[in-house]
Amino acid sequence: MLLAATYKAADLLCGNYSSTKITQILRHQEEDPELRMTDHLFKSKTFSSVYQQYMVPVSSDVMNLIFSYLKEKKSKPYDTAVDVGCGTGRYTLPLAAYFKKVIGVDISESQLEEAKQFCSSVNVTFQVAAAENLPLEDASVDLVNAGLAAHWFNVEKFVHEAVRVLKPNGCLAVHAFVPIYKLQDGHNDAALNVVMKQYLDKMSEFKYKNNNIMHHQYEEVFNAIPLKDKKWVTDIPVVFEMTVEEIIGFFQSIYMYQEFLKHDKNEAIRFLMHLEQRFRDILGDGYESALIKVHIKHYCVLACKSS
Repeated sequence: MLLAATYKAADLLCGNYSSTKITQILRHQEEDPELRMTDHLFKSKTFSSVYQQYMVPVSSDVMNLIFSYLKEKKSKPYDTAVDVGCGTGRYTLPLAAYFKKVIGVDISESQLEEAKQFCSSVNVTFQVAAAENLPLEDASVDLVNAGLAAHWFNVEKFVHEAVRVLKPNGCLAVHAFVPIYKLQDGHNDAALNVVMKQYLDKMSEFKYKNNNIMHHQYEEVFNAIPLKDKKWVTDIPVVFEMTVEEIIGFFQSIYMYQEFLKHDKNEAIRFLMHLEQRFRDILGDGYESALIKVHIKHYCVLACKSS
């Protein structure tokens, strides 16, 4: 029998928010051509919904690092920021309070639909555009931001395009995080991390080559930036408290699980059901309300276009 958290997350993946029957879930996935098309991963409405609901929160430490760097390099007021590969707008919204105008760009219309619902600020707009061909004038932007996105870009083309649109003393911020590497609840840490390792080992079977850029903490991005004034900050520790349902949901918001789902939908759902059962066995009664500390490592590449 499916557990409640798996019901909810699997329903989201299938674009079926009311069904909780595994046969209906699997049938809907089979009928959904988006779930069979790897090239359209980020254009899938179901993926966009799961990503928006379950991806880990934006790190305030990383955003503060970016704003502090910008303050060092450029005096206020700040006119325009562009969030490249903005997806569902998770990194776009925090920019709104600092800039007169914020533009989010992404290749995925479905992700931008989620972003428009998520970001209600009047100074934020969204456009369909590629990171390598920004619809912006030369020297028109104070900050180019790319959060959890640059590993999908043609890095060389993106950084040169970013430099093109930046104003003198404008800044570039490119950041992401290393996938979860440690879970803690203070009592069952070793057992929880066995489950974590099982998940990561399985997901490694569906890893794209560009994922290596993330595991090297964007060193390739840093090296590609044709600016002298740049810095690379790694191993920024961030800890979130999450429920089992949120962790299972996060597992599904990672692109590697989406590839697993396309490869063998039945096995992918059974795999998550097994992981949730393992969490239940480890945590015992009250597992649904238990809070688990989730440790991840952020990293950030910063650069300034000299005047």
